[in-house]
Amino acid sequence: MTIDPGDKAPDFDLPTDGGGRLKLSDLAGKKVVLYFYPKDSTPGCTVEARAFSNRTIDFQKAGAVIVGASKDSVKRHDKFKAKKLLTFALVSDTGGTLCDAYGVWVEKKLFGRKYMGIERATYLIDEKGTVRKVWRPVKIKGHADAVLAAVQAL
Repeated sequence: MTIDPGDKAPDFDLPTDGGGRLKLSDLAGKKVVLYFYPKDSTPGCTVEARAFSNRTIDFQKAGAVIVGASKDSVKRHDKFKAKKLLTFALVSDTGGTLCDAYGVWVEKKLFGRKYMGIERATYLIDEKGTVRKVWRPVKIKGHADAVLAAVQAL
C-alpha cells in the first residue's frame, strides 16, 4: 500500500516521547510534516532530525507541525530527543500499524542481505488531512529545506 498526493492521510493514535499521545486528527487545522525514519540515534537519522529541529520555528511560522515516526520505543525516543535537543514530537510505532498504513515498512538490502525496515519518507499533510506532497525515498541533505519550501508554498 502506498499513500499518494490527494489521498486522505491515515489517522493514528500513538504514544509519544515524554509519555504523551498524539492523534493526527487532533492536528486538524494545521499543516503536518510526518516523517518516517529507520532508527533513533543512528547517523543519518540524527542528521535528518537535527535538520528538522533547526528549522522548527520556520515550520511553525508557516503553520506546520513536525512529527517524527519510527518503530523505536518511547524510552528510546526520550533519550534521542534529550541527547539531540529535538524540538518536535516523536511517535512510537512499535506495533508497526502506522508504518503499514503509510506503506513505509519495506524490504531493504544492505551488503547483499535482505531485511525488513522503514523506508525514509516524508508526507506533507494539509489542514484538512489530505496528503499534498510525498518524498520517498528521502535524500537527507537539503531535505528539511525542501519540505519547508513546500509547506510555505501550500
